[in-house]
Amino acid sequence: MAKKDYYQTLGVNRGASDKEIKQAYRKLARKYHPDVNPGDKSAEAKFKEINEAYEVISDPEKRRKYDQFGDKWQFAEQFAQAGARGPFGGFGQGGATFEFSDLGGGGGFGDIFDSLLHDFGSGGATRTRTRPRKRQALEQPVEVSLEEAFSGTVRVIEIDGHRLEVKIPPGVNNGSKVRVAMGGGQPGGDVYLVISVKPHRSFERKGDNLHVEVPVSLTDAILGGEVEVPIPKGKLALRIPPETQNGKVFRLAKQGMPHLSNSGKGDLFAKVHVVLPTNLTEKEKELFRELRSLR
Repeated sequence: MAKKDYYQTLGVNRGASDKEIKQAYRKLARKYHPDVNPGDKSAEAKFKEINEAYEVISDPEKRRKYDQFGDKWQFAEQFAQAGARGPFGGFGQGGATFEFSDLGGGGGFGDIFDSLLHDFGSGGATRTRTRPRKRQALEQPVEVSLEEAFSGTVRVIEIDGHRLEVKIPPGVNNGSKVRVAMGGGQPGGDVYLVISVKPHRSFERKGDNLHVEVPVSLTDAILGGEVEVPIPKGKLALRIPPETQNGKVFRLAKQGMPHLSNSGKGDLFAKVHVVLPTNLTEKEKELFRELRSLR
């Protein structure tokens, strides 16, 4: 499979700033959004690629790993651990170096290091013995909605004729892996569900934080009022203070996605989008003209 170049997907260079990355993402997301291209499978696939790329390089930590390890960035920790204990003296410190692509289609570092065990005998002679390879893990892609990722869900999968019900925990994100316990002497190695979260028409996810635009009438923006803010499971009321400017962002603490590793939650950021009135009556126009003269 060809390597994924997330920078090329978004049309930015590797040194692009956060602002440039966000601008490129928004431009492409508007162009390929399923709502703009109904029934266009190629546009839908492109939209998923754009979101996958943005999910990684908009996050500083993930971007750092991606810049170092490419599309195998999710295995950065395994790479570092394997390098630390490997028989070649460590990577990046005078030892052998290679990219993840050098591993071919196999099961990663465990297969490489398990297959070579060097014993140094007397007189400097070297002999090699091999150990049986571990059973290779299997991966199965699973797509979930943002709402399912928020609350957790269940999938029924079939492996070697066995139907298994697997719980997917709240907080999963693109690239999350759910291990399927294969007990009872069933054949094959471990099985992992590799999660991808479908793009949402309203929410933009960044890590465990959610971002959403909230339409606000001109009168509520000027005089203050109460508006509804969508959340993955329902709506919340948000008090808008008088003279709220277009683009103002309100932080709703702990209303974002659940943390996968603990019981906390991210935040929800609601951005005000002031909607100008249309189809004004003559009386309303006269009031605006009066306001203009007063200002």
